[in-house]
Amino acid sequence: MRSHSYSRDITAKKAITAPLSVPVEIDLVLEDRVSGFCGAVIEFGKETVTLEDRDGKRRVFPLKHSGFMLEGASVMLRRPQAPSAPAAPRTASGSRAEPRSRAKVAQAGRIYVEGVHDAALVEKIWGADLRAEGIVVEPLHGVDDLAAVVAEFAPTPRRRLGVLVDHLVPGSKESRIVAAVRDPNVLVLGHPYVDIWQTVKPHIVGIDAWPVIPKGRPWKQGVCEALGVPEEYLLWKRILGAVTSYKDVETPLISSIERLIDFIFETGDAHLAR
Repeated sequence: MRSHSYSRDITAKKAITAPLSVPVEIDLVLEDRVSGFCGAVIEFGKETVTLEDRDGKRRVFPLKHSGFMLEGASVMLRRPQAPSAPAAPRTASGSRAEPRSRAKVAQAGRIYVEGVHDAALVEKIWGADLRAEGIVVEPLHGVDDLAAVVAEFAPTPRRRLGVLVDHLVPGSKESRIVAAVRDPNVLVLGHPYVDIWQTVKPHIVGIDAWPVIPKGRPWKQGVCEALGVPEEYLLWKRILGAVTSYKDVETPLISSIERLIDFIFETGDAHLAR
């Protein structure tokens, strides 16, 4: 009785029963159809492959052996393709990661941010870039005395100062403070968010949106209460832990930090020659 699984056409039969081509790899379990030996690949070379069964017995077969079966299907082994060159690694900021080198001496210039949370978030995303350029980021604990901070720093063309300000929007207290700084060796930039926490995209933290907190109420405290988190440090730990790259924060923060890094990096002869 003729099986209905095959066509009468010889060519069609060969196409159906042709062994699958499978790249050989360690731990691939194969069975030799002729001898019944079944084992896992423990090593392979240019022309041979070695199998080991569950009892520790080993057998060497030609790599091109035509009797191998994989999960009941006939297969022909082939050497695996050589791995392609890996993509250039990237830092959390999206920059190309350079090979490790000796730490650079810190530049005279600085980037000031409003608090320790700002500094921690900037370090997590842009830390590799900052270290590569020898740029130090320091927390200010607020910008109410920004004019005095700038005067104490005494910026020069070779010692520039960059400042990142939270909630820098027209008409805000912060905008009036920043307007009083007119030194060409100081660049003050910011973002429109109430706090550095809010620059992190909500879905990264696992929420639909940042809670709206009424004016006059401490923003972080209000956010913690709205999200049911008992302590600010617990929520901050959750926020910082969720951030892995620049893609996790809002564009205004990215733009400001990268401009500040460029501003500090351009100190020295390159700046004076322009």
